[in-house]
Amino acid sequence: MSSSTPSQCHDVIVIGGGLAGKAASIHLAKAGFKILCIEPKESVGQSVGESLDWSAPELLRALGLPMENLVQSQVATWKKHVTLKTKDGCSKQYVPSAWLGEKPFHVELRTLHVDRLKLDQELLNIARIQGVEWLHDKVVGIEREGKEIAAVVTASGARITAPWFIDASGFGGSAIAREFNVPAITSGPPKVALWTYFPVTEAIEGTTLYMDPSSRDYLDWIWEIPIQEKVVSVGYVLSGAAMKARRAEGFSVEEIFRRQLTKFPRFTATLKTANIDKVHVTSFRCRAHVKTAGPNWMMAGEAASMVDPITANGVTAALRHASEAASMIQRFHTKGILAWYAQASYSARVLLLAKFFNGGIEKIVYEPPVRNHIGLSRSGVIYTGPAWSMNAVYARLKPKGMLSTGLFAVALGAFRAAAWACYQYCKMTPPEPAH
Repeated sequence: MSSSTPSQCHDVIVIGGGLAGKAASIHLAKAGFKILCIEPKESVGQSVGESLDWSAPELLRALGLPMENLVQSQVATWKKHVTLKTKDGCSKQYVPSAWLGEKPFHVELRTLHVDRLKLDQELLNIARIQGVEWLHDKVVGIEREGKEIAAVVTASGARITAPWFIDASGFGGSAIAREFNVPAITSGPPKVALWTYFPVTEAIEGTTLYMDPSSRDYLDWIWEIPIQEKVVSVGYVLSGAAMKARRAEGFSVEEIFRRQLTKFPRFTATLKTANIDKVHVTSFRCRAHVKTAGPNWMMAGEAASMVDPITANGVTAALRHASEAASMIQRFHTKGILAWYAQASYSARVLLLAKFFNGGIEKIVYEPPVRNHIGLSRSGVIYTGPAWSMNAVYARLKPKGMLSTGLFAVALGAFRAAAWACYQYCKMTPPEPAH
């Protein structure tokens, strides 16, 4: 149901109707809560996050979207591997280890690429069926009583109250973070993503990453993701400083995009024949807020943390946040307030996982020391092994309380310490010259 003048009788206000907002609304509506989701009528921009990691399908299934149905309805395509290709013709394929599919993990060794527009529409349909109410407006203010939120105020002047609030307003939103001055921990420099969509003649069953790394420079990279049987998403990620320098040289956004793609034979013919209607652009910086839960509020999705797109963990993070936030409200709604340990454990999980993925990819892949020392493909192996393993462990352990969160934090800390030690060793020890 849609409304411009919603009733005041809601159990939960969800700020933002993106992936995390829709998912949280669906979980809570299924549990019997009355939900109001506040989302501007015009979306900010094209959604990204089309290549999913191996933990995402289970989270989508919980929302009523099993993998097979998504593929059959052409919302998704199969992703069975990740392939890294370099300009010199070298190729390395990454496939989840068979042991992840065995006891005790039983991880599905297939995952998906998704057409985000179609996926968002599927989730919107489910939310509407479950009775979620929508308000096309923008939250511009928050009224609070101490550490609790009392109401939100919208651009149209509406003041809306509820016992519970979830902020899923996205990377540029974070209305609650601004109100409570919640600090964020950043990872890596600001980055820019440029992308568009191309027709292809053959179906692909994996994500392909193209890289031409310099031994001195911060890494930039290209993605190719088949979001439909004969359509691929092609994007280019570079640092904000590199983007600024190329713009200063007089290159347009489309020229920067085309010049990078022409380094790889895969795109040469496509660029000659394809008509690029629009190159989408978004700027971001990977970060995680140090506190993402309060007495009657939580942050979810990119409002809580921004995970680097090369990790393919953004969709999983958003769906996990949504599921856990909804579960916490179900658990504590009769008390009317989240226990301090629930706030602390949720905040710790969001922060630690984001730091694990972002810190690992920065030290092992983006920055030059490790990849100069052992090579780009081996750097990828060193990163993907722990990343896939921690995702699998989290999916099965499902940490909720202080003890399970603490145990998981120890495991994450061990991997982060190993990555830091590897980085420092490679930084201090020059690589042997090639013969």
